[in-house]
Amino acid sequence: MDILFKQVRLNDNESLKDVAIDNGKIVKIAPEINEPADKVIAGDGHVLIPGLVESHIHLDKALISNRVHNQSGTLKEAIAVTAKAKPTFTREDIYARAKKALEMEIEHGVTSMRTHAEFSPEAGFDGFKTILQLKEEYKDMLDMQVVAFPQDGIFKLPGMTKMMDEAMQMGADVVGGIPYVDPDPKQHIDYIFELAKKYNKDVDFHQDFFDDADKLTVQYIAEKTIQEHWEGRVTVGHETALAAVPPEKLKPIIELLHKAQVNVISLPETDLHLGGRTDTYNVRRCVTPIRKLRDGGVNVALSTNNIRNPFTPFGNGDIMQVGFLAVPVAHLGGLDDLPTVLDMLTNNPAKILHLPAYGVQEGDDADLVLLDTKVKNDAVIDIPDRLYVLKNGRITVTTERKVSVFRGNTVGVK
Repeated sequence: MDILFKQVRLNDNESLKDVAIDNGKIVKIAPEINEPADKVIAGDGHVLIPGLVESHIHLDKALISNRVHNQSGTLKEAIAVTAKAKPTFTREDIYARAKKALEMEIEHGVTSMRTHAEFSPEAGFDGFKTILQLKEEYKDMLDMQVVAFPQDGIFKLPGMTKMMDEAMQMGADVVGGIPYVDPDPKQHIDYIFELAKKYNKDVDFHQDFFDDADKLTVQYIAEKTIQEHWEGRVTVGHETALAAVPPEKLKPIIELLHKAQVNVISLPETDLHLGGRTDTYNVRRCVTPIRKLRDGGVNVALSTNNIRNPFTPFGNGDIMQVGFLAVPVAHLGGLDDLPTVLDMLTNNPAKILHLPAYGVQEGDDADLVLLDTKVKNDAVIDIPDRLYVLKNGRITVTTERKVSVFRGNTVGVK
């Protein structure tokens, strides 16, 4: 065997297990394994989980807060100041920033990712090609899906339909959309589905990113999903406007999303930061109703969106912090609720990315993270160090942690 974890916790209220890794796969899980291995890792009761999944992030726009500022904190200004800065983005600049953000994610235990990469008639394909390059360079450390993302719209820009088609031919894994920036959102949605069917690709929309619910098109997306038989292959991100829908109207929307198997990704760091900026009191959270979607059977994931740019001027690439934030924001701190948050960072986004052998079962890919916590239900609220990160059975990250507590002239180390 290549690696043997000794006495790790897979689930609370179960005995500790040994987990054997060979040739990139989990080959055996048992209370005790006494077989030779090239490397033996003492688990000491620490929690072992599958690799974290970052299902919605913009690497090409990361880490520009030191040069681009959003004074009002609104989505409108974030889009405007970023658009103004884009002409200054060279391919070398995008590569350096995206690489740094990517390594921040890997360091925090992300082993699979879906990232949105932009292009336009004005900017060309430099940013998009850079992300494809990084996908290849880091393929041994994480699996990356690249979304062809038309940030500034499709039909209001000459030549964008051709560029979208070219992006798919260049290697995009997913067709991206953002209906609310085009004059006719339904025309935008129809085109995205047409392109997805042409190339047999999944669809990922930036959707209904509003404080109010008077411009919803998510119902049209769900109906289109069923009509085109694309169930389970459509994802909507943000979807903040659903938070403004009254319960009696929200219920049938959730039922439709469930029927269409449309995935929803909540991005609480960005949505909290940008949302409710015109509210003068009792400011709304403007985060999609995570609990109600979850309880309605919709597959819900949590993700980062941006790291230190006008849309989200903070973050360090630790998606566990996103999960921690969602606990109070979405009222997920209850005894039965808290265990579901870790799933929103692991199993649920793995379903969105269609990861084929994901989990901690015999036969699964050895994409694993050993956490510095001994209670699985506390994994999110502890925001624990990632002691070991494995990709395809190979150790990619290790962390050593030592805390010294001074009491007079004595030092205690834990």
